[in-house]
Amino acid sequence: MMRRCLLALTALTGLLLPASRLLSAEYFMYVGTYTNAGSRGIYAWRFDAATGKFTPLGLAAQSVDPSYLAAHPNGRFLYAVNEESHFQRMSNNGAVSAFAIDAATGKLKLLNQQASMGDGPCHLALDHEGKCVIVANYNNGSVASYPVGNDGLLSQSVGFFQPKGSGKIPHRQDEPHAHCVAVSPDNRFALVADLGLDEVMTYRLNAATAAMEASPTGFVKVAPGSGPRHLAFHPNGRLVYLINEMASSIITFAYDPQAGTLHELQTVSTLPKDYKGENDSAEIQVHPSGKFVYGSNRGHDSIAVFAVDPKAGTLTPVEQVSTQGKTPRGFGIDPTGAYLVAANQKSNNMVVFRIDQTSGRLKPTGQVLDALTPVAVTFVPVK
Repeated sequence: MMRRCLLALTALTGLLLPASRLLSAEYFMYVGTYTNAGSRGIYAWRFDAATGKFTPLGLAAQSVDPSYLAAHPNGRFLYAVNEESHFQRMSNNGAVSAFAIDAATGKLKLLNQQASMGDGPCHLALDHEGKCVIVANYNNGSVASYPVGNDGLLSQSVGFFQPKGSGKIPHRQDEPHAHCVAVSPDNRFALVADLGLDEVMTYRLNAATAAMEASPTGFVKVAPGSGPRHLAFHPNGRLVYLINEMASSIITFAYDPQAGTLHELQTVSTLPKDYKGENDSAEIQVHPSGKFVYGSNRGHDSIAVFAVDPKAGTLTPVEQVSTQGKTPRGFGIDPTGAYLVAANQKSNNMVVFRIDQTSGRLKPTGQVLDALTPVAVTFVPVK
């Protein structure tokens, strides 16, 4: 709630406020993993924002392929996709799980689980009131929504969409591949990035019931072969950033909050100009201040740092920083905006960086956290 108040004040005043003055001093950091190579599920660390220290808490919950996590706004519940068919394609084999957070230990208790209504669920998002969960299924491109009870339990899906079509690159875009859901700051729309269709689609959202409705004007095409992957809203609610996996680029969109529509402003590369190797971009996040945008590169194995123009919202490259590991599929910025943790999937480590609050540049702190196949990072305030 405190975070939402900060963002609302930022949007109203245009000020970039230092989040660290208002937020909690301690957090649980949860890390989702793939469980095909020794990992057992979701792991936890205790993070002290005052000192920057991460203390391992071990396995928080045993779970199959919890490859993306999302916390409830009240900090009492955590949700995970179970991407069970990631390594062996099996029709409609995925799931979404709800957990209760133990405020003393950080351990997770499984509350219930629902079928993801598709194959290979890879991403999920909660609305900002915590009334519904929306899941993106990668392998068949479907999207499903679920009501969330006051007890954190997931009800059966009430919304389901199955797009059709294909993209430019046959072996990567033979069918729809929904890869991300982002809920608008006003809770009225859900945006879905589809890698297979080279589209971002907008759905009208009734968060109270989890009902979704396709918007007749709510889709935008990007350059063929781009492969849209993840989306992030700017704190002002009028800008959206899209990272493209296949093109290794970030698109800046102007967002109309009344219509839920996007207008492309700029495209920038996530890679150095002289880089010639293979690369798939992955995660994207906006700094809590709204001053910087970060994107991860798998292949170049780096975090790309961009400064946000305070008037236009467009991006200027600052640097690309090695993640000191292989394949940073995901990363997390702590809610105070002081640290970034890069999850290196194929080198089984997570590297902690300090964020320069003036330039956005990243500096390794020397902390390297051991984790088997880490792929998703989420922070939850310690109550």
